[in-house]
Amino acid sequence: MATAEHQLAAWYENVHSRRVDVNYAGSELFLIEGDSLLLLAFSDPKLDFEDGFQLLHAVYLVEICLRKLIARKCNFHIVFFDNHEQFCIPKGTAPENRPKFLLARAVILRHLQKNLAAIQPNILIKTFTAITCQPFVDYLSSESVYFVMCSDGAQQTSKQKSMFRTMINWFVRSGYNAALINSLEFLDTKVMAMVLESPRNQTVELETSVSNGSVVSNGKVHLDTSVFEMLIGLPLGPKLKASLTEREILTLLVLAKLYQEDSSVAKLISLFLLHTTFLQYSSMASRRFGLVDHDEGQDLVQNFAALAYEQVHDGALSDSLDKGSHQCDMMDIVDGRFFYALCKEEEEANGEPLHIGSEQINERYSALISILDSLCGNGSIPSLDLKVVTSEVETNGHNSSSTAVMPFSSPVFDQHLAPIHLSVDSSLSPESDQSNKIFSELTHWHNAKPVQRKGIAPKVGWWILRRNQYFMAEMIAYAASLTNASGKILDPEVIIAAGNTKSSKLAIMPKADQKPVKKEKEVKEAKPAKKSGPVKKGGKAAALEAAAAVKASKVDAQELRIFQAWEGIIRDLNKITNVETRYAKAKKYLQSLSTRDVAAIGAEVELFMMSLLLELWSSGNAQKDERSEGQSSELTNKTYECAALMWDHATHLLRNPIGLTKTVIANINEILGLLDLPALPYPKTLQDRKLPFTIRVLEASKRSSKKTTSKDLSLHQDPRDFQLSHCGPYFDRSIDSAPDARVAFHPDGWQRKVLDGIDQHKSLFVVAPTSAGKTFISFYAMKQVLESSDEDVLVYVAPTKALVNQIAAEVQARFSKSFKHAGRSVWGIHTRDYRINNPTGCQVLVTVPHILQIMLLAPTNAEKKNSWSNRIKRIIFDEVHCIGQADDGLVWEQLLLLAPCPIIALSATVGNPKDLSGWLSSTQKALGHDLVMVKHEHRYSDLRKFLYLPPKEFTFDGLKDRESISAPGLDGTPGFAFVHPIASLVNRSRGIPEDLSLEARDCLLFYQAIAKHQNDKFSVSPNLHPAKALPEVIRKADVLKWEQQLKTVLKDWMKHPDSPFDLVLKELSRSALRSRVGDLSVSSSANGPEQTARRVEPHSLESTTLPLLVELHQKEALPAILFNYDRAACESLAQLVIKELEDNEKAWKANSAAWKKKMEAWEAYKLSQELASKKAPAAKSKKKGKRGDDDDDEDRVSKADLAKEAASSDFSLLASFDPETPLDGYHFADWKKLTTSELADYTKELTRRGVPNWLIKALGRGIGVHHAGMNRKYRQVVEMLFRKGFLRVVIATGTLALGINMPCKTVVFSGDSVFLTALNFRQAAGRAGRRGFDVLGNVVFQGISFDKVCRLLSSRLPDLNGHFPITTSLVLRLCTLLHETKESAYATKAIDALLSQPRLYLGGDEAKMTVLHHLRFSLEYLRRQSLLGPHGSPLNFAGCISHLYYAENSSFAFHALLKEGYFHTLCANITTKPKDTLLTLMLTISHLFGRLQGRQADEEFVQEVVKRSSSIVFLPPMPKEAETILRAHNKETLGIFQTYVETYVEQHVHEEDNRLPLTEIKVGGPESVSTSLSGALAPTKIRSRFTALSGYGDQFESISDLCRTVRTGVYLEESVIPHVALYPEETSIPLNAYLLDFYKHGDVSALEKANRISRGNVWFLLNDFSLVLATIVTSLMNFMKLNPDSEGDMTEVQGGGDASEEAAGIKKEQEPGVADDGEIDSAAWKLDDGEGLMKVLQAFKLLKEEFDLKFKVMWS
Repeated sequence: MATAEHQLAAWYENVHSRRVDVNYAGSELFLIEGDSLLLLAFSDPKLDFEDGFQLLHAVYLVEICLRKLIARKCNFHIVFFDNHEQFCIPKGTAPENRPKFLLARAVILRHLQKNLAAIQPNILIKTFTAITCQPFVDYLSSESVYFVMCSDGAQQTSKQKSMFRTMINWFVRSGYNAALINSLEFLDTKVMAMVLESPRNQTVELETSVSNGSVVSNGKVHLDTSVFEMLIGLPLGPKLKASLTEREILTLLVLAKLYQEDSSVAKLISLFLLHTTFLQYSSMASRRFGLVDHDEGQDLVQNFAALAYEQVHDGALSDSLDKGSHQCDMMDIVDGRFFYALCKEEEEANGEPLHIGSEQINERYSALISILDSLCGNGSIPSLDLKVVTSEVETNGHNSSSTAVMPFSSPVFDQHLAPIHLSVDSSLSPESDQSNKIFSELTHWHNAKPVQRKGIAPKVGWWILRRNQYFMAEMIAYAASLTNASGKILDPEVIIAAGNTKSSKLAIMPKADQKPVKKEKEVKEAKPAKKSGPVKKGGKAAALEAAAAVKASKVDAQELRIFQAWEGIIRDLNKITNVETRYAKAKKYLQSLSTRDVAAIGAEVELFMMSLLLELWSSGNAQKDERSEGQSSELTNKTYECAALMWDHATHLLRNPIGLTKTVIANINEILGLLDLPALPYPKTLQDRKLPFTIRVLEASKRSSKKTTSKDLSLHQDPRDFQLSHCGPYFDRSIDSAPDARVAFHPDGWQRKVLDGIDQHKSLFVVAPTSAGKTFISFYAMKQVLESSDEDVLVYVAPTKALVNQIAAEVQARFSKSFKHAGRSVWGIHTRDYRINNPTGCQVLVTVPHILQIMLLAPTNAEKKNSWSNRIKRIIFDEVHCIGQADDGLVWEQLLLLAPCPIIALSATVGNPKDLSGWLSSTQKALGHDLVMVKHEHRYSDLRKFLYLPPKEFTFDGLKDRESISAPGLDGTPGFAFVHPIASLVNRSRGIPEDLSLEARDCLLFYQAIAKHQNDKFSVSPNLHPAKALPEVIRKADVLKWEQQLKTVLKDWMKHPDSPFDLVLKELSRSALRSRVGDLSVSSSANGPEQTARRVEPHSLESTTLPLLVELHQKEALPAILFNYDRAACESLAQLVIKELEDNEKAWKANSAAWKKKMEAWEAYKLSQELASKKAPAAKSKKKGKRGDDDDDEDRVSKADLAKEAASSDFSLLASFDPETPLDGYHFADWKKLTTSELADYTKELTRRGVPNWLIKALGRGIGVHHAGMNRKYRQVVEMLFRKGFLRVVIATGTLALGINMPCKTVVFSGDSVFLTALNFRQAAGRAGRRGFDVLGNVVFQGISFDKVCRLLSSRLPDLNGHFPITTSLVLRLCTLLHETKESAYATKAIDALLSQPRLYLGGDEAKMTVLHHLRFSLEYLRRQSLLGPHGSPLNFAGCISHLYYAENSSFAFHALLKEGYFHTLCANITTKPKDTLLTLMLTISHLFGRLQGRQADEEFVQEVVKRSSSIVFLPPMPKEAETILRAHNKETLGIFQTYVETYVEQHVHEEDNRLPLTEIKVGGPESVSTSLSGALAPTKIRSRFTALSGYGDQFESISDLCRTVRTGVYLEESVIPHVALYPEETSIPLNAYLLDFYKHGDVSALEKANRISRGNVWFLLNDFSLVLATIVTSLMNFMKLNPDSEGDMTEVQGGGDASEEAAGIKKEQEPGVADDGEIDSAAWKLDDGEGLMKVLQAFKLLKEEFDLKFKVMWS
């Protein structure tokens, strides 16, 4: 057993964990393990369970947790396991109290089962015997569970830990992730928890059975059925018509049993029954009691709990209760505190009547006593004497904080705050206005340089010019790699704005390389023809006729040259014996033709290609019978692809009948006739000419038809079935398309609707899948802005910096424009890392959300009518679904509210588009803009999904040659199993996702399946047969209509359990489930001696990736992107693939005689070159004489001889040979797309940037890695080389899926991940089959279970949730904007927009009042912190806090320490004790910024990991002085927001707080228990009445306490209240010490192992902290007006990693006369007491330098 426990501990120590939003699953189902949920509730420190036994409080805790999950749109079931029941009991529970927890478990389970379904029917409560029982296994497979939420037993008993972690091990081994419920945290609309993933290849099988020890000593009490039946029908009296409730039935049964065991407790039993009666009628307000000591009462409660648990646990009672219609109110069966108070009151009454009754209570109590007395024996149970009294419940007896607030008045805010009535106390002002320093945004916060307030462009320094030039060069190169939808290089349009020309229309100027058109006079005149006939023309008519004749003759001459060239090409092609190669060459020739050439010979070229395909079809049919079964199948796929391509050529010419002749049409239809395909209705033409080639198969067919027998070339398949099976990717995809002068293509109807919306200056919300054609929208809007004037601005908001770079490069490639004034540009980039061009001087700004928010709230951008913010005419929000992200979603939402102009919101993946559209419509309408929603549901190119089944063994001898002709898709390729989309619908209850699409072949297979399995009840309409449903020549639009008809049948069959749907599902799943794994995969045998086969581990990505890539290469399915959501895994996979390629290449070289011979020649060549180089300098060293001297002649002769010798040498063939270049067959690069010198240039640049050598070498093998942690330049190179077609394999994380233009044929999901969700799956899969590149996209699942694949395909996209819209830092920034722009119209409109418009998350008037109350008390907080003046002017350190907005609420904790002088005191010794000062400073700052919560600490973890590591792991306590200040700050903040709750309750909450939060069951009645009862306490006003049951009033320990226990009806979001919770008093989870650890030892490995920080996340976390330090330093310099006139400063504040990366790109040189920005001009500090702040600044600068130094070493 000890070994098993050690094995479990070792396994759990290595489990990877990530803190994520558990809504990553979207609306997918997950499980909550019931006893983990109960353990979480029972461990609540506020719950009085052991002494007061507050069962209803425990029920409330369970319900409030579940309600918070539901409010955040979580979808879950709750499962209880019988053998887990003892594990809900918290550690340290006394043995005598354990029955209370077991009773609570049984009662809560029944309560949820009986009462939850009416309110939340989708939440199922399930019970099983154990996790390994078959019913539970079946349940998991039928319900498609995504993950399980459970406890890991941290800080519980060793037995609990063992059980919970064994359970986690079982779930992980079964393919489910585990989210720790004991790490659950509700942040705004997010549910954050630690999610555990199994380490790759580290699964440990452990015993999962858990013995359930006895916990109740009493013998089991069996139900007397006759007694129960008597209780059911027993009347309560003439006035009490209601029957007994479940609580009363159980109480009577248990009390009767207690009396039978001990008759001396008869009076206590009577008191308990009175307590039961009061529970039904008493109000929640009257049930708050202090804890009264009463030993006998406590003994009775313990015995009652034990017996009641046995009764409820007995299934007989539950079964009997289920048959009746009794109210299920067991959840409130015991109130220990109230019962003890009754016992005490009865003792003190000394036989006098109890003054606590009412008529209703007395009557029901009497009836219950009568029933109990009859059960125990008449006269056994005494009836208490009650006296009817009336008692008023005191509602204001609590100690509340003062509701007076500091004065605040602002006309703009006042109109919104009018409904809030507060008393104002001017004496509360902490200091006079004279002592405050008004903050003014006079400098750029990021670098202390003055803000340019005038319209004059600032002088640009050397450093900025150099950097801009460098970035522009990069961007131009990047732009050159971009292509349009047709795959062609973009050509820029030169645009002239309306104000710069007489015409307001777009002017297209000649391109730089375009030759000027010759004037008419320059045209060489043709000799006049001899005149014939009497008619003589002259003048203008003659001139026109002559010109026409010249033109006609030139056209004829051009056509003649085209025809002659084509005939020459045919002769060359016919010399090639391989027909496939001939076809490939002809295809390449066709693609190279110009539009004019295509009009002349394009139809003939396509006919020629059809003739070649016909030859292949003919030979394939002849050889089909000679092949084995497997080969025959492969051949059939290939030969049918030839037929499909013939049909594609034929239908393409039908759609584009340019250049068709009678002969071409006749031959095409003859070919189709041979295949038994219908003749196509080509337009009639008079043109004709003899074909310059012979269609051999047609000629042979004509000859054989004269004989008795002829070769059968027919398809042997219905033409429609053939089209659906093989031609779907080639169908005509146009959907109601039509010409439109506004764009260069024929837009579909939905695209024209978008164009109309832009032209009408409306806002747009466009939802369309990837590859549908959304790209043009943005550029059409940009062109409008560029044409309108030189001043108008369009802002493009992208979620990632990679997408920012791409969009800017595409603007560079598409548009060109000249400006009158310097400082203007077409486009600009502004991110936190860098800027290109002037952000406020460009017309198209491409940026990220945070930067746009800064710019929109910057006063300098809004103070005048022509200021930047007022010139914005349109904002485009790309990937707008990012509004649902946990990190940046709030900024997206605020930007959508702040937008001062019409918007365009784009997305391919929105789960609730109607909801989002409704919200956007209302927000835009409030701003005066109409919004149009345009939704398009269909991809341009379909996606085909496959499971990868690796071989058992793999031999790699080099890559085979790629197929010249291959069918789209991977069907028939070894190891790839086709997954039909409908095969994923394993769970009927989930229905069909709206975006589940079926391609043509999918529809046919589905129709064939339903037609096969239909019956009399569920029949298939004959109208669905392809012959009736589809035309003879099928188009994509026809398939879409048929698909909808088929889906109607599908939905109907899925609804009915007796339908044949399961048979259809089985039929369509066969290809995926029955595919065989090959025994051996051999990549090639042509490169030399055969290699030894290696074993392939099927579940190892490292082992299966190269075999997968080899098959994709052979099938011509590259380029491919492999998505893995772990940055370190991406790099590891790439390294292993490269190593295997290199190792096999070395092995081949070692065994190859040809290679050895070549190397010998290479060595000889090098030797000859050395000899030649030695001779050449000798000749050059001679002193050159005068012209004609003998020396000169001798020299020339010598050089000539050398040249002749070199030219005649065979070694010259080796001049371009490089033995280090990867050999063909051992790389995936396409060297036709890139020259060696171009790659060398990239290599040189990346080497200079410090990119690791292995990544650079990988490029030469055609492999790249792409994730956000990579060097920016390297990522750009990967993107460019991939677009060029040189790189054919990229391994990437999900950031590449966010709009990056990297089209590929195949997307591979390489391994499972917690981040592989429905949303990310659709985003990433959309990269395959991009419009204009591929007719079909492949999606491959590698190392992912079929169950997970089904979940991904059948999952609905998650609904987008909003956020609480107001944060304290936003309020401060709005005040700054309003004050510094002197209440400008722009600032007023921005504030009105944020405060008046509805919210995506909060809706209705009640929500609006919540927001306004929060606003008012945020203002109050800012006033008390001396950050705002009484009229909204920003004071003191307001700028510093505003600039740290991204670190809220840490920024306010930092301000508290700064304001109270802690940093002044600490940093006073920075010069004398720098080491100690900086270490203490780092410890303090680590408590504020970059806070990461760890897992709850276990003793074993501390012993085994922490003590053996150089890391501290858990952050030590904050210095006492700082802790004291922050506690005082938190206390003051608590008082402010407690006042907020009090005023809100007084003014807006009028309902009683007496309903459970989830089931909404009303508890108690209107009666009030007398306040004279022993221990009675005044009711609470703002704390939940359910929490008050445990004795708590309206005094709160912390902000967390206030937020978590506030009464119903008040929305209080803890995450937006400015405070930092201190451990351990205010938070139970310790903080990770990774920042302090890194500062001390700089060891990344220690962070990964001990601190559990993923290696892929380390860089980002450290860079974020470095950014915080940079912001603090620059903000303090701004405050102190330290303003060195330095052009060498960075133009954006950066983290150390970003700065190092940029510095690696450009060598920074010191400009003469410019001071280093590290120097501080102390004379600039003019305040008398500035010395202390100067030392604070000095300390932070030193801290940043030391931290960045370690960071740079790690980064490099």
